[in-house]
Parts: sequence; C-alpha cells; structure tokens
Amino acid sequence: MPPVTESDLYLLGVLLGLLVLSAFFSSSETGMMSLNRLTLNHNARIGNKSARRVKALLDRPDRLIGVILIGNNFVNILASAIATVLATHYFGEAGIAAATLGLTLLVLIFAEVTPKTLAVLHPERIAYPASWLLTPLLKLLYPLVWVVNAISNGLLRLFGVDTSTDGDQRLSRDELKTVVWESGHGIPKRRAMVTRILDLEEVAVEDIMVTRGEMFALDLDEPMDEILDDIRSSNHTRLPVHQGDANNILGILHLRSISRLLSADGDSAMTKERLHELLDEPYFIPEGTPLHTQLFNFQKHRERMALVVDEYGDLEGLVTIDDILEEIVGDYTTDHAQSASTDLYPQDDGSWLIDAATYVRDINKELTWTLPTDGPKTLNGLIVEALEMIPDHAVSLVIAGYRMEVLSIRDQRIRTARIWPAKKVEQDLQ
Repeated sequence: MPPVTESDLYLLGVLLGLLVLSAFFSSSETGMMSLNRLTLNHNARIGNKSARRVKALLDRPDRLIGVILIGNNFVNILASAIATVLATHYFGEAGIAAATLGLTLLVLIFAEVTPKTLAVLHPERIAYPASWLLTPLLKLLYPLVWVVNAISNGLLRLFGVDTSTDGDQRLSRDELKTVVWESGHGIPKRRAMVTRILDLEEVAVEDIMVTRGEMFALDLDEPMDEILDDIRSSNHTRLPVHQGDANNILGILHLRSISRLLSADGDSAMTKERLHELLDEPYFIPEGTPLHTQLFNFQKHRERMALVVDEYGDLEGLVTIDDILEEIVGDYTTDHAQSASTDLYPQDDGSWLIDAATYVRDINKELTWTLPTDGPKTLNGLIVEALEMIPDHAVSLVIAGYRMEVLSIRDQRIRTARIWPAKKVEQDLQ
C-alpha cells in the first residue's frame, strides 16, 4: 500500500467537506418542505427576517428545489469522484467497488437519513439558517437554475402537466378544524370554542330558537291584571306582544320601558293603549338563516331578538343574540328555564327520561350523544318521523343505535321518552 501523502489528506478533507455540504442541501430541502405554512406566514407578517427570506424562497418552489438539487448533485458526484481517486490509489481497481459501497453508506447515513430526520423534527431550526446561504446561492446560480427549470418544465408540459398552476394553500373549514384540534397546547381550552365558530354556518336559527309553543308572550286580549302579572313573573327583558292569534304580533315590549311607568304611575295608570305605545317594531327573520349570517344581521340592525317565520309568514319561534353567543362560548346565562339539562333525568339503569320537546342538538350537547340532527329538531319529531305516525300507546324503537321507549303521549304529541345510550344498547345485544 502506497504511503499517505499530503495531497491525499487534502482530498480526504475535501471529501468530508462535501459530505457536510450534501447533508446541508438534503436537510435544507426537507426542512423547507416540512415548514408549517401558517406559522411561516405569521412569523413573516410580524417581521421575522428569516421567515420572510424563507417565504420568498418558497414563493417559487421550482427555483428553490432547482438550486438545492444542483448543489446536492454537484457535491455528491464530486465526492464520488474523489472517493474513487483515493480508493484506486490505495487498492487499485478493487478500490472502485469499495469506494462505491463505502461512499453510499456514508452519504445514506450522514448526508441523507440523519439530516433529513432532523429537518422533519425541527424544520424551522434548519430552514431559517439555511435561507442565509440559499438566497445568495440562488442569485449566483440563477442562470443555471433557469435553464434546468425550463428544460424540466418543458418535459412536464409534454406529459400534460400544467406547471404554471400554483397549489391552493387555503384551508377548508374541516381542515381548519383539524388544525385547531391538533394544536395541542397552542390553543388551550379554547379549541371547542373555535370549532363552534366554524360550525355556525352549518346551524340555522330554527335549530336553536325557542319554539312558538315554548315562547313567553303577552296577549292583549287578556285582562290587564293578568298581563301585568305575566310581566312581573317574566324572566325575560323583552317580550313579544300579540293580540289573539300568536301570528298577529304587534311588537316587542322592553320591560325596562314599562317598569319606569309602573314605578312612577302605578298599575292603575297602565292601560292596553298605553302599553301598545311602548312597543318596539318586531324584527322578523326567515327560518333557515345560518347562525353566522344572523349574528352579523343582529349587529347590522342593532337588534337583540328576532321572530322566526316560515315561508308563509307564520310564526315559528324566536331567537336572541344570547342564543347564538351560547352556541359559541357555551351556556352562560342564569335562566335555567330553557336549559336542556332540566329536561333530562338520569335513571339507575343507565337510561334517561327526557322531555320529548327537548331539542335533539341540546340532548347531544348535554349527553355527548350522536342522535341525528339533519331532520326533525326535537325528540318528539325524531321519534314521529322514525315511526311515520303519531303513536297512541307506548312503543319502543331504535334510532341511530339508541333504544327509545315512548312513555307519555298527550294532545297528539309525545311528552316523555326513555332513552338508553348507544353503548348500553350494544352491550345488551352482546
């Protein structure tokens, strides 16, 4: 074996330097492609210079990939040539195979797998510093990069690939919900609220409204004494006022307006005519209005309560801005009269007694169930739709894996039902 010369040591040092450069290019490519674009855009928007530089490189990914691959291939081929020269100098023709095998292992371990794994785990730590070198290198090699990209894009066009189309980086609502839920500690205790905001467009006003039968309203056909008693017993600050038929809405009474008059003049001074003068103009909205649209409409019209009507103008119920806000932040009012939990009664056998007028969405929310919500809004409607009739006696059925037993029927409406959770039903069947 010939002695080690100074030139051989020099070539060996160059070879090690080329392996380092190969690792740099490999990790840079993986780090750049693994960056979270949302985080990158945020960092660039708040003034992070490295993030801005990386974003500028990623705006033209073909050029970025071009300069990285040119550099990576150049150093790998040069390293292969130097390794072959060194191996043949010491081992003759047999050194060619040894150089190929040895350099392949070195490149695979130290210039590919290890740096790329590191880049996947910590893309920002790799991509941001790498941009300091890749940006001037791209400017230096731009003519070569342009030629390579032109030839590559030309070949792609021959196969019908449109290289001018940019990838759509916008997130759909479902993708954004996934981002929120996978954020971990990034959005602590607020992920459910954010996802509920995203779901507002899927929920309509009739899904959360107080139905016409559950509304607390004043009827001017009643004696004045009864009207005043209803006002005093009300837990609400705004009351719809009608005369006779509930569809004949005269206006909305704000209790703050009448309380001042009652405190100043007493009950005897209050008449139906004077009460009528205190009414505000009713605000009507069509059923089917998405919650996110109605939230903006409340803000636009400076209203806090709306009366929901169907396509024929018949009153269906009412919805308030508080109802929509509770869909976002959860229940926060102290009015328990409309709380779903007051209509749900747990039983010792694991079942629940439920008022059939309760909204299906409220049941799902309260018990974390998955009863279908794309049809009838109330439990009564859900059961009647499944039976395709109004039952006149106690019946049992299964809907979406939940066993239900009708317990009470009155006035052509199911009043109470017992429901077993889906998991409980599955266990019983086993």
